[in-house]
Amino acid sequence: MSAPTTAPEVAVPGSATGGARPRVLSGIQPTADSFHFGNYLGALRQWVHLQEDHQPFFFIADMHAITVEQDPKVLRERCLRAAAQLLAMGVDPERSAIFVQSQIPAHAQLGWVLQCLTGFGEARRMTQFKDKSAKGGEGAASVGLFTYPILQAADILLYRPHYVPVGEDQRQHLELTRDLAQRFNHRYKKTFRLPEPYILKSTAKITDLQDPTAKMSKSASSPGGIIEMLDDPRVSAKKIRSAVTDSGSEVRFDPEEKPGISNLLTIHAALTGESVTALEEQYAGRGYGDFKKDLADIVVDVVTPFRDRTLELLDDQAYLTSVLTRGHEQANAVAEATLRDVFARVGFVAPALPPGQ
Repeated sequence: MSAPTTAPEVAVPGSATGGARPRVLSGIQPTADSFHFGNYLGALRQWVHLQEDHQPFFFIADMHAITVEQDPKVLRERCLRAAAQLLAMGVDPERSAIFVQSQIPAHAQLGWVLQCLTGFGEARRMTQFKDKSAKGGEGAASVGLFTYPILQAADILLYRPHYVPVGEDQRQHLELTRDLAQRFNHRYKKTFRLPEPYILKSTAKITDLQDPTAKMSKSASSPGGIIEMLDDPRVSAKKIRSAVTDSGSEVRFDPEEKPGISNLLTIHAALTGESVTALEEQYAGRGYGDFKKDLADIVVDVVTPFRDRTLELLDDQAYLTSVLTRGHEQANAVAEATLRDVFARVGFVAPALPPGQ
């Protein structure tokens, strides 16, 4: 009997509509102890809203993390911390599959097939490899870092999603994913859906508190320039009060002339839902001091329950494991069905089934 031509639509538990919802996939690398405002306000919190109308598959990308050296014990701990933080911010395991990438062997297996369809020059043009290998030189970069976008394509195509949330820095990788899907479909047989970019609504571009012309980043920002979601809330408040501002005292959004206060306005608007225009009117004539004091209080109100819930979840390892086990079962069912299709179409010999199966 031939393998199914499409991966099964796995109904996420607790969903009334189940597989009728369009599938969406995204992942986060466990390369830090805590989410920070840059990735939380820029993308991650939008995952919660995706649950309303989509069938989400959210994974912790530990295979991507080892493209650079990792401490095994720390990596393992960070995977659990990432899962706990996703739950704390509102990702619901009754509506979303949350899983660890390395626990699904099909990611690496499809990654190899796609590597064999990718031209060397095509892979070499990926800008993130150029950026990430620039510091130590191309000769010191791992082959895994070089083929990272191809594994990312496998991550996506395995689940045949309708949409993939992307920022500008990932747009090139999604284009490669679509190219490889089309190439496979043309060479063998139509197998993969061409995923569409899902442009997240109201995304906030958060910059470094001490260098507001640079992106807030775990790897590049100074300790004072980054707000981590699991920091002591008093530390976060102090960082807001100490954030670099600009000449003058007018609370006005102007990223070119006033990047410091513009970044703080963006954070305030992202946390409260108020428009930047309304905030400008509210703080007209009041100066930076009042604004930063109020924003510090808002930050404390947001991060305190998030931090408390994350730490509570980390104390309940049995529950975290059960969430990841459930997510693994949901994801693996879809991934294995896709891989069977791929292997059959490439020409691999199917394994003999035990008697009675």
